[in-house]
Amino acid sequence: MSSDWPPSSERRHQWQNPSQPEDLSKDSQYSGRVQVSHTETGRSTLTITDLRETDSAQYHFTFRTRDFEWTSSLPGTTLTVTGVRGQTCNTVIYTDRSICATKGSSVNISCTYTSVGRITSKFWFRSDRRHQWQNPSQPEDLRKDSQYSGRVQVSHTETGRSTLTITDLRETDSAQYHFTFRTRDFEWTSSLPGTTLTVTGLRVQVIRLTVQESHTDAELECHSSCRSAARLSYVWFKNGEKILKEANSYKDQFYPGDVVSCALTGHEDYSSPSVYSPKVPSVSVSPSAEIVEGRSVTLTCSSDFNPAANYTWYKENEDSPKASGQIFTITDFRPEHSGNYYCEAQNTIGRQRSKSYVINVAVFPWHSIVIGVSVVVLLITVFLLVRKRRTSKQSCDTGERPDNIEQSCPSRSEEQDDDQYTRVYFVKNQADVTYSNIRPDGDHRHDSVVYSDVSFNRAASRTTGPETEEDPAVLYSTVKKSR
Repeated sequence: MSSDWPPSSERRHQWQNPSQPEDLSKDSQYSGRVQVSHTETGRSTLTITDLRETDSAQYHFTFRTRDFEWTSSLPGTTLTVTGVRGQTCNTVIYTDRSICATKGSSVNISCTYTSVGRITSKFWFRSDRRHQWQNPSQPEDLRKDSQYSGRVQVSHTETGRSTLTITDLRETDSAQYHFTFRTRDFEWTSSLPGTTLTVTGLRVQVIRLTVQESHTDAELECHSSCRSAARLSYVWFKNGEKILKEANSYKDQFYPGDVVSCALTGHEDYSSPSVYSPKVPSVSVSPSAEIVEGRSVTLTCSSDFNPAANYTWYKENEDSPKASGQIFTITDFRPEHSGNYYCEAQNTIGRQRSKSYVINVAVFPWHSIVIGVSVVVLLITVFLLVRKRRTSKQSCDTGERPDNIEQSCPSRSEEQDDDQYTRVYFVKNQADVTYSNIRPDGDHRHDSVVYSDVSFNRAASRTTGPETEEDPAVLYSTVKKSR
């Protein structure tokens, strides 16, 4: 590739081929007055000394490759050389056309100025804040803007240099800043360009990485919103130590626990948020008490990392993951779910796994409770039966009943049976029967009467006294027996 500074097309009559621009250093008009310098970053500077009015022209830069040539028809830089000497002009020259600064830091914006007359006022302002001015056509001092209250300082020197200092920078401070001055007969207009400030928040991004068994090979980039980010000078920090890297990218091996950040040169105290691989995760389980079969169990994985990480759950001795996400819930926990569980957190810097957490199902003592209740019920039942038997026996042994009084004492087998039962009694020629049916018909007498006694056994003891009222639970019926 070749490059040169040809003069304007007005000098093409000096070229050997009017369609082929020639290097300005070969022009006899500039002999001994021209120097050209190039940098590796692609910057070319043309220096002309001992300027003459005939040097006023448009200057172009061009380069050629084997397959391409930058055409000279595109606009270049126009130089005007004036013949007036010793005349003072009104000027404002900004030290920097653009500045990139980190959020939270401070910045100095400077310019030099000259004036024909005596300056009556001078200050810095932002043209995009004109809606805050009393008169939109009349700029106001930035120090009166409430957005910059307590954060702006302006200093002037006798040689005509003014510096605007803004502290505690915010992203809303990104704007173009202008300097203006007024004399009795002149005012520097705000339409002329000033210094563009870009306030950025730095962050480290991963460009490329390769995960190894013990570490990660990665290339990082310090990202900012500045247009000239690639041309800025950077400082890198690894585990708190400064690394001699001025480029916006950094390539290295990173191990678990490594912490990396970046900053702009001159703003080291305002570095980007640190990036690091996940720290060893911890696992918590809810409920924390015994896990009952059939209930749900929730496992939570917690770690610290930047950038964001993904969680994965595993069960020991199983290859495939059980779940993904910070929270893992097992519904209807069963004995086959018992085992050792662990989680893994992984981001673009590295990964870490937690310790294993043992989860076992606990059998709830329903069987013991049922057995215990059954035993208690059985004991109560036996006690009541024994008591009932004793009461019944005492009732049968309390004295002789008259012969004509029918008394019924349950037998042993009857005491044990709560079902209904029936007794049939045949009474032969008893003279004095307590219960009988007497018919007036004398021709048809009955030799015997049959009584059917249907009883319903109750828990209460039966009374055997002679004057006992008729038990409503006893039904009597007469069975006629033919002769």
